[in-house]
Amino acid sequence: MKAALLTIACILFSSCPLASRLAADEWPAELVKFRPAFKASIFTGAGEGNWDVKIRERGWILRDGKTYHMWYTGYDGTREGLKKLGYASSTDGIHWKRHAKNPIYSDHWVEDMMVIKKDGTFYMFAEGYKDQAHLLTSKDAINWQRIGELDVRMTDGSRIEPGPYGTPTGYVEGDTWYLFYERRDKGIWLAKSKDMKVWTNVTDDPIIVPGPDIADQDLVALNQIVKHDGRYYAYYHGAKSIEGPDLWTTNVAVSEDLIHWKKYPKNPLFPRETNKSSGILVHDGKAFRLYTMHNEVVMHVHQKK
Repeated sequence: MKAALLTIACILFSSCPLASRLAADEWPAELVKFRPAFKASIFTGAGEGNWDVKIRERGWILRDGKTYHMWYTGYDGTREGLKKLGYASSTDGIHWKRHAKNPIYSDHWVEDMMVIKKDGTFYMFAEGYKDQAHLLTSKDAINWQRIGELDVRMTDGSRIEPGPYGTPTGYVEGDTWYLFYERRDKGIWLAKSKDMKVWTNVTDDPIIVPGPDIADQDLVALNQIVKHDGRYYAYYHGAKSIEGPDLWTTNVAVSEDLIHWKKYPKNPLFPRETNKSSGILVHDGKAFRLYTMHNEVVMHVHQKK
């Protein structure tokens, strides 16, 4: 009995090696410590005279067998220019070949996208015109069919109030789909669905809010959910609005249940002045890489020291 009480006290009050190990494991180094793999970016907009003069915001990289897929938003460089979907592929995640039929989708505004492959189908969650989240699907990663805008409801079943709901991030576990979305970058909300037709808020309050640190003091938007050793990690970007929305940072938070989140105490992962955001974690078969994708693609590898 005494031994059991000592064990409980040890865990509760962090007075034993086990408690220290559990606390340390909350932020495994391979998920939070990175350095640039190369001095230069590995992918950028194609420049003047091309449809993708520039690329912007979150693109997506997915390793699928021996192929790395990259989807990205290309545009003419103007804020009003139609945001079109581009595609590039790679065998090593470093050297990329643009698709000959780019842009592969231009019927609707597509930006800030992410992709999940499940049961042979690619599901793309993306921002549409005026930050309205929508869903597209594909069987081959190239030819996409737009399903339509996402129907997001409050916990009581009523529609969320009109206005932008962007940077949609999907996550699937079992037969339940989860949708993380932001509203004017002022917070991140979570909804879930069984059929991907109607998404219902888990709570009508945001699950992640800006601040208090300067890295995400005013604005936040989620990029990706990664499950690692039984915990969920949210890679998100944040900013201090007084500096303008173009200076974004890459940050991490951890959760046990997808609802309650604890931010990494050493956020951001890179100095704010580098403007590296829209971080996407990809496992290359041996280790994690972290790609930042706003407004160029920079590859990072684990920093062991």
